[in-house]
Amino acid sequence: MSQRDASMGQHDPLVIVGTGLAGYTVARELRKLDGDTPLVIVSRNDGSFYSKPALSNALAMKKAPSELASFDAQAMAAQLRAQIWTYRQVERIVPVEHAIVVDGQRLRYRALVLATGAAPRRVPIEGNGAGDVLSVNDLHDYVRFRETLALRRSVAIVGAGLIGCEFANDLIAAGYAVSLIDPADAPLSRLLPPEVGAEYARALADAGVDLRLSRGVSAIVRRESGYRLTLTDGAVLDADVVVSAIGLVPNTSLASAAGLQIEGGIATDAWCRTSAPDVYALGDCAAIEGRVQPYVLPIMHAARALARTLCGTLTQVVFPVMPIVVKTPVVPAVIVPPATPQGRWTIDVGTHDSPHAARALFEDPATKRLMGFALLGAATADKAALLKQMASGAGS
Repeated sequence: MSQRDASMGQHDPLVIVGTGLAGYTVARELRKLDGDTPLVIVSRNDGSFYSKPALSNALAMKKAPSELASFDAQAMAAQLRAQIWTYRQVERIVPVEHAIVVDGQRLRYRALVLATGAAPRRVPIEGNGAGDVLSVNDLHDYVRFRETLALRRSVAIVGAGLIGCEFANDLIAAGYAVSLIDPADAPLSRLLPPEVGAEYARALADAGVDLRLSRGVSAIVRRESGYRLTLTDGAVLDADVVVSAIGLVPNTSLASAAGLQIEGGIATDAWCRTSAPDVYALGDCAAIEGRVQPYVLPIMHAARALARTLCGTLTQVVFPVMPIVVKTPVVPAVIVPPATPQGRWTIDVGTHDSPHAARALFEDPATKRLMGFALLGAATADKAALLKQMASGAGS
């Protein structure tokens, strides 16, 4: 914390804005180290705790939306010895006063943690049905999604990234007809090299997913039952439900209005410190040292380090090699994206004598040091050995 008059802040609480994985994990890690500091957590929703990654495979788990929340806000407040303010909106941050304004009420803080998450990315689409497109970014969205699915049989998913592919797999396994639309030539195009992406596409197609790649959606119009999508190549597709999964945009408006530095997300250093004294950020809203990492493992590592910093031991966030696991049982995938494009892929499709297995290694051409990998199907069994190799810095 900054060196300000102790009498001004010694009784002020530590305030966390957001009750997603990032906010609640910081609170839990803090309580392992400090059971006494007053803690206030502000939530724009009901404050229930649930696993967000579980939303994209809840059908396969045969889980109703009501079963996904592990604890309600009251239970979380008891566990964390915290006040949790639910359905409250933070109107602004006043850094010079070490205060936030919540629904007209001023709340002073000794330290403020922004864990405001991200919002679904939107692109303009013509047609009177464009406003009906669903996004699934939290449990509330998922409840609406499942309610909309009732008595419907076909779903068009716009976006073949990680979330779009996971939802496609979950829906097809549950008996829905699924179309997956993306302007890229292959699904998971930002994570997989093209040859591996093509194999991944074949696996989804073999499972029954209708892949509409290399094209986008130009218009969505309502029909008597469902929607008609016009694709950018002129093709027409009918579906009962349309879901957008084209990515997330960090929620930075609150921080930006307070004058905090924004660099794609809320800019922080390696200690999660923003440009304002005693204000920190992590999770989907934050760009830690210039990089937004919207996955579970980075959030967990950042939360543990930040908790120590908040307790007085300045602790840098150090990210180990963190694999991205894609939950698509028809073709499991494990990926460690290279941190730099300076390297070369070595790709083996059809490895392990198993359908849709693929193994791709990204190496430094000079040193042969492993810098990333992508595994599909049976090749995911190589994950542990490759992670160990990357951690050791050894070449192939």
